[in-house]
Amino acid sequence: MAINSKKNVKKKTDRSFFAKDFDTFKAQLLREARTYFPDKISDFSEPSVAGLFLDMASSVGDSLSFYLDHSFNELDPIKSVEPENIVTHMRNAGLDIVGSSPASTILTVTITVPAEKKGNDFFPKMSSLPRILSNTSFISNSGVRFVTTEDLDFSRKNAAGNFIANYSVRSLTDSGAEPASFDVSMDVLVVSGEVTQEIFTMGTHAPFKTITLLNNNVSTIISVVDSDGDDYYQVESLSQDNVFVPVDNFRNDSELVSHNLELMPAPKRYITRTTFDDRKTTLIFGSGDAEIFDDDILPDPSEVSLELFGKNSIERFSIDPNSLLRTQTLGVSPSNTELTIRYRFGGGLSHNVSANSINTLENLFIEFRNKPEAQEALSVRQSIRCNNELSAKGGTDAPSLSSLRGFIPTARNSQMRIVTREDLLARIYTFPSKFGRVYRAAFEKNRSNPLSGLLFICSLDSNNNITTSPDSLKLNLSRYLNEYRLISDAMDILDAKVINFGVKYEIMAREETDRLSIINNINEAIAFSMRRDNFQIGQPIVFDDLTNIIINTSGVLSLVSLRVIPRVGNIEGREYSGATFPFEESVKYGILRGPLGSIFELKFPQFDISGNAV
Repeated sequence: MAINSKKNVKKKTDRSFFAKDFDTFKAQLLREARTYFPDKISDFSEPSVAGLFLDMASSVGDSLSFYLDHSFNELDPIKSVEPENIVTHMRNAGLDIVGSSPASTILTVTITVPAEKKGNDFFPKMSSLPRILSNTSFISNSGVRFVTTEDLDFSRKNAAGNFIANYSVRSLTDSGAEPASFDVSMDVLVVSGEVTQEIFTMGTHAPFKTITLLNNNVSTIISVVDSDGDDYYQVESLSQDNVFVPVDNFRNDSELVSHNLELMPAPKRYITRTTFDDRKTTLIFGSGDAEIFDDDILPDPSEVSLELFGKNSIERFSIDPNSLLRTQTLGVSPSNTELTIRYRFGGGLSHNVSANSINTLENLFIEFRNKPEAQEALSVRQSIRCNNELSAKGGTDAPSLSSLRGFIPTARNSQMRIVTREDLLARIYTFPSKFGRVYRAAFEKNRSNPLSGLLFICSLDSNNNITTSPDSLKLNLSRYLNEYRLISDAMDILDAKVINFGVKYEIMAREETDRLSIINNINEAIAFSMRRDNFQIGQPIVFDDLTNIIINTSGVLSLVSLRVIPRVGNIEGREYSGATFPFEESVKYGILRGPLGSIFELKFPQFDISGNAV
C-alpha cells in the first residue's frame, strides 16, 4: 500500500527578511499571527494585549535593525559619525589629529654695520656682523608673534668669497667720498605661534610612559632633553629606531646644499597623540630600561621558557607577557630624570597677517663670533629692523570632525615605501630643500641590468640655469631614498645631460604686414612655448608644435623652412652646455628625441631664436 507522504508535510510559508522599520515589522508579525493563530487570538487592535505584544516586538526589531545598520556604517570611515570611531579610523590610516595651524612667511631682517676698506673697495665690517639665532621673535601690528626657525648668519660667504647677505651703503663719511656704514639684509622663514617649555620629573622605570602638555594646538615639538643632555627624537612609530638629522655642509657646494642629511640611531624616542576634544598633545615614550644592558635586537623567548629539570610531567603555570616588553627594541622609557620639553603652539586664520605688518622685534637671541667692540655691538643690536614683503599664509583653525574624516581615504592610499615610478618622483620632489633641491628627475630602466634602474637628476644654479646637481645633494638623496626603497631595488643616481638648442625659421608674410613685428611675435610665442618650465627629462621636441605656433601667428602666409640647431660651448660670450648629439640624424617622424637622460633647454631665447620673413 502506497503512503502519500505529502499529506504529512507542513506547507512551507514564504517569509521575508527585509523588514527594517517599525511598520514593516508590525505588518509582517500581524500576518504571521493571523495565519498560525486564528483560533487563539482574534483582536489585534492597538488597545488589546495582542496589539501591545505586536508593538513591543516591532519596537525591538526596529531598534535592533537601526543599531545593526549604525554599527555596520561605523566600519566605513566615510559613513562613520561617532567621534571615537572616526579617530580610530584615522589612527589605523596613520593619521593624527591636528589643531590650529600656524602661518608662515619670509621676513627680511636688516642691520646697520660700520664699513671697512679691503684693498680698493669698502665692505661691511666683518667683526660687526652677528648671528641672529633661531627662536628670535617678532610681533605684527595685530599682535601675532612670529619666531625664526633657523639661524641667520650675516657673516656667511659663498664659495667665491662674497657675502650671502645683500648690502648697500647706509651713510657716507664727512667728506662724502667713502661709505661710513652699510645696511645688511637677509631673509629668514618665520612661523607664528608661542614658544614655551615645560619640565617633567620622571620617576622609576615604567614601559610606555606618557606626558600631556598643558597647552593645546601644539604645532611643533622643538626639543625634548633629559637631565643628562640627551635628546629624545620624535618618530612616526616606536618601532622606528633611526631618524634623519641635518648637519651643516662646509663643502664647496654649500651655497646650493646648506645641510647634509645624516641618518642616526634614536634609542630615545617618542610618538605624539592629540585628542579631538581639547586638542592637547600627549608624548608616548618607549618601553625599554636604559639602565639594563640589552644587546638583543629581539627578546629571547628562551629566557621566559619553563625549565623542566628532568621532570616527565609539568603542572599548570602562568606566564607574564610583560617580560617580552623589557627590550629596548621599542625605544627607551625615561626614568629617574627630568625632561625639558620646548614646543610651539597656537595658530588659526587670524595669524594670516598682511604684508608689511611684521616690523617689531620682541625677543632677540644674538651672538657675535668675531669679538667686535662693545659700542659697535650695541649699535648693531639697536639697528635691527624687519619687514615682511609677503603676507603670512597657512594659518587655519582646527579642522572639524568632517574635515578629519575626509583625510582618511587619501592617507589610506599613501604608503611609506617606494614601489612605483610615481612613488619615487613624489619622494624626490618633496625632498626638504635645505638638503638640496632637484629641479627635474626621471627614472629609466637599466638596459644592461634588469635588476637596477637609472635615476637622472639636475638642479638650478644661483643664476637660475639648469646645472649638474651637487655631490652633496646626490649623497643626501641616496641616504633618503634608501630608507624607503624595497630591499630588492637598486638604482644609480646620474647627471642629466643638458642639451641647449636654437630655432631658425623662414616664413612668407603677407605684403601689407609689418615683417619685423611678425618676427617679434613669433619669437615671443616660441620662447614662451619652449621655456624651461615646460620641459622634463626625456621630453622630445615636436616640430608640429613649432609649426602651429608660426603659421597661426597673424600675418604669416606660409612656413618656408624650420630647423632646430644645437648650441654648444661659448658662442659670442654666451656659455652653453658642452653636451650635444647629431640633431638632424635624430629627427624621426617630425620628432627630435635626445639621448637617454637628457633635457632640452632654450637658454638664451633672445639670441637662440632667429627668423626671416620674405
